[in-house]
This record gives sequence, C-alpha cells and structure tokens, in this order.
Amino acid sequence: MILSPDISPEMIKKLSLAEKEQLCSELRAYIIDVVSSTGGHLASSLGTVELCVALHSVFNTPDDKIIFDVGHQAYAHKIITGRYTDFRSLRVKGGISGFPRPDESEHDAFIAGHASTSISAALGIARAMELQGDDHTVISVIGDGALTGGEAYEGLNNASKLKRRFIVILNDNEMSISKNSGAIAAYLSQMRSSTKYFETKKRVKDALSKSAIGRELAKSVSGTKELVKFAIFQSNIFENLGYKYLGPINGNNLADMIDVLNVAKQYNEPCIVHIKTKKGKGYLPAEQNSGEYHGLSKRPLIMSSEKYDTYSETAGKYICELAGQDDRICAVTAAMKYATGLQHFAKAFRSRFFDVGIAEEHAVTFAGGLASQGMLPVFCVYSTFLQRCYDQIIHDLAIEKEHIVLAVDRAGMVGEDGETHQGLFDVAMLASIPNTVIYSPSNDKELCSCLHKAFYDCDGIAVVRYPKGIACHSSNNFDDSDIHFYPKGGKALVVTYGRTVNNAVAASEKTNADILALTRIYPIPKEAVETALKYQKVIFFEEGISSGGIGEKFAFELMKNGWNGKYRLCAVDGEFVSYDDTDSQLARYFLDTDGIIKITGETLEQT
Repeated sequence: MILSPDISPEMIKKLSLAEKEQLCSELRAYIIDVVSSTGGHLASSLGTVELCVALHSVFNTPDDKIIFDVGHQAYAHKIITGRYTDFRSLRVKGGISGFPRPDESEHDAFIAGHASTSISAALGIARAMELQGDDHTVISVIGDGALTGGEAYEGLNNASKLKRRFIVILNDNEMSISKNSGAIAAYLSQMRSSTKYFETKKRVKDALSKSAIGRELAKSVSGTKELVKFAIFQSNIFENLGYKYLGPINGNNLADMIDVLNVAKQYNEPCIVHIKTKKGKGYLPAEQNSGEYHGLSKRPLIMSSEKYDTYSETAGKYICELAGQDDRICAVTAAMKYATGLQHFAKAFRSRFFDVGIAEEHAVTFAGGLASQGMLPVFCVYSTFLQRCYDQIIHDLAIEKEHIVLAVDRAGMVGEDGETHQGLFDVAMLASIPNTVIYSPSNDKELCSCLHKAFYDCDGIAVVRYPKGIACHSSNNFDDSDIHFYPKGGKALVVTYGRTVNNAVAASEKTNADILALTRIYPIPKEAVETALKYQKVIFFEEGISSGGIGEKFAFELMKNGWNGKYRLCAVDGEFVSYDDTDSQLARYFLDTDGIIKITGETLEQT
C-alpha cells in the first residue's frame, strides 16, 4: 500500500515508476470511496490522477505554482499535498473544499470555481514572480471544455509574450459537463486523430541538450520506448500564437506524462502540453456516462430506481412542451444541456437548440441576436454563471429592449460547492437593470406558470429563477397569481418568495403571523405593498443577499408610503456562504422552518 496519511510530493519523487503507477490505482479507489459518501466531482478527478502524480514527480510545489482551471480535476492533487485524512471531510462544513483554495493549502496557488480563468491567473502569478526575481515554473491546467470560454483566449494571447518558463497543460477529454461542441472541439478532435508525427528523438534531445540538467535527463531517458511516443505538431493554432507545442500525449500513461513534463520544463518560453485523458478513468459507470458522474450529490454510487423531477427537469420539459406549440422558441445553454434539463429540447428540436460551450457572455448576446429577429430565446444557466453576463444583459438586452427569457437555475443556496457556486447574487444584480421582470416560483406548477408568463406576458428581459433539487409539488387548487396571501389572523406579516415560501407556510402553523408569498418578485406588485401596509410588524425572509435584494426594496416601498412600523430582514449580509449541506445553510440564516418560527416569535414578543 503506497497511499497513506503521510503521502507528500517529496515521497512521490522517491518512488519508482511501478510504485507511482500503483499509487495512481490507490488514489482512484480512495477518491471513489470518499466521493460516494460526501458527494463531489468524480469523473473529472478520476481522469487526471496520472497528471497530478506526474506534476508532483517533476515540479516542486509550493515554489512551482499549479493553477487548476475550475478545480474539478484536482482531487488527487489535494490528497497528495497533505490532505489525505482531511479528504474524508470533502465539501463538509469544517472540512476541505471541493476546489483549490490558497487558504486551505500552500500547494493551491489560486481559487478555481468557474471555468476558463486559469491561464489569466497563471500569467498574473508568472509576471509577479518575474518582477520578484523568482524563476520557478508556473503551470496552468485547463480542460478542453474551459477552452471554449473567451477568457482562456485572452490569457493565451497575452501569455504568449512571456520570455520565461510557462506551461499550459491542455487536458483534453472531449467533455466539459455536457459533450463539447463547436469549432474548437472539432479542431482538437482533428489534432487527436490526424496529427502528423515526425521523428521526435532528435527534437527531444535537442530540447534537452540546452541545459546541464537537460543533458543528464537525456541520458536517463535515451533509447526508451516512451521517449518516441512524444510528438510535436508542426503547425497549429497554439504554435501560431507563439507557443511550443508538445502532444497529443496519452494523459493516462504515467511514464509518458512524466517524460513530457520534463521536456516542457526545459523550455524557457511558453509551452502547450496537449494531453488526452479519459474522464471517469478507472470507474466503469463514470467512464460510460461521465456527464451523469461529473458531480454527485451526497448519496451512494448505486442509484435508486425511484425518480422525481427536479426543478431543472421540470423547467426543461415545460420549455420543450411550449416549443412544440411555438416554433419561435429557441433554447440556449453554456455546456449545460443535461444539468439544466434541456436534453429533451435538444432531441426534439435540434435546429432550435444551441450549446455555445462555456461562453455565458456570448450566450446572452447571441440570444439577443435571436430575439432581434423575432425568435423567443430562453437561456438556461446557473445563477452563479449568470454573474459573468452583467454587461451583456445591460448593453445587449436591456438597452436594445430585446425580449428573452433567462431561466436561472440553482438560484439560492446550493450546498457543498460553496462560495463560488452559491446562487445568491442574481436577484440584486438583475433587479438593478431597467426593463427586467423577475419571477421566483415556490413549486412545480408555479414554475411552469412563470415560464409561460415570461415568454408571453412580458416585454424585455424576463427572469424565472428556481433552486437546486427536487421540485416541491403544488396543491390541486393552483392559483397563478403574482402574490399569495395566507391569513392566520396574525399580528405580524411574513413576506418571502421562492422555496422559502414552503418553509414559511409550514412555520405559520406554530406562529401568530400571516404569510405573503411573492411569485413575481420584481417589480414588486403594488398589491403586495398595500397588504403589508396594514401591519405594524413585517418580517422579510430572503434566500439571497440583503444589499440590493427584494427585502431591502420592499422596505423602501413601505417607507415611501409613510409606513413607520417595525421591519426585520433575514438574508445573507456582507459575506460569502461556505460549503455545507443546503439544509444547514438555510438554517444558518433562519430560512428554514425552525428559523422562521424563531425570528417570527422574537418579533411578535417585541413591543
């Protein structure tokens, strides 16, 4: 058994190749074991085990800097950099994050929660090191999915000017979360299948002979079969940008990986190492369905046959239903077809389905272009990724007065993914933009009703936001009003929206408070304000940030009408919400049933 609590980069460097290969097998088994109980990003990290072992065989962190793009692929890196024992607390409150975090380990050079950022961050680190006289290596690890994002090319463009060692490892597994699409995916596929190899021994030896270290390395690898498995592609987009190019390399062959990284280390200029890996490597279900096993919730890897629709699936199916009745409806996703429930639409209406890759800004402006020609586009996107699109929403939609639907998935607390993925900022961001309507349904039928209104009852930007998880089922006597009032004859009014409505209604059985549920949350319905003006005590519960949120705006509307009662707002105030299970996160901010009972009781007791 090689893998142990004492595993470290220093230990790895002392292992034989056979021992390192055994370590890779043990790392895979350990990752599968832990993720099966804690949840996490399984398939990506299984595919990069050899890469992580090779990186720590060749480079010396924390002096050398490794920046992982997104961080889904960094679990093996975490384990072998002093976090073997802590890995069992993955994504658990008080445990370690699912993403690289510099405040967690000196071996994590930069936080990585969103895609396409690693090259830019690595370039900034490299320039800072250059200014400080530090000639250690900076390595960016970026997936081919993240390479569909525009920021990656901005980084590549600027990094090509470096006159120092700078390595970009392109981890090519033909996937982001959904199957990659577009010209870049096709280009990489062509490179994998039709690359013209030429004799590499001389090229590699020439590269190694440029330094004393390289000459010694050349002696040690001379004549090996692994050496001639390298290839340098003679003319490609990366070389045209000014990079040395090594690849494609089998990224799941440890010997090849160690050799190619040793070669890349000898170049005193920017270098691309193109590796081909198998997402889900070593775990057959993840290999066969890497999209399904991209990210797992806290559950056993053997799935239950029982099936319930999530909010994402409910939205995706209803959008598909509407598209069957209206051929103007188009669906847009940023590499999230399955995650946002659009697989049904993609199958039924292929010509009206657009997966633009990890390019959210482009998706918004592209949708604006569709709308300008009379189409009805819906962009299905996670709340956390919509944050990237603020300028495009203002400039290319709102000012243009284009009508599109933003289906904002994972709105609110999302649990174990932590600070980088919480959907807490979309309301404050979108409510600041003129000509925008925002809906926040609390159950499955409301979600469908809100989507219908967004398509057909609104002009401009129409937003429907909904949470992660199984959709709450509505009662049979469904009412599609913009507000819902639940009178209890109480002396205080609880106001809320989204899934918190269900907790507030449950809490009302034990409190002397009436409930006002907002389905259209912005612009705030006049009748909602008129209802609240009748109370001297109003409590607003909001699963979002307090600054700029609906709770703050609701209070302002009351004050404009001369209201002088007691107002309390429970929301996230001035902080980022760390990783924990969603129920615990809701409880922390008094947004669960018990929290609403507690805050309402305290408010009623106040004179």
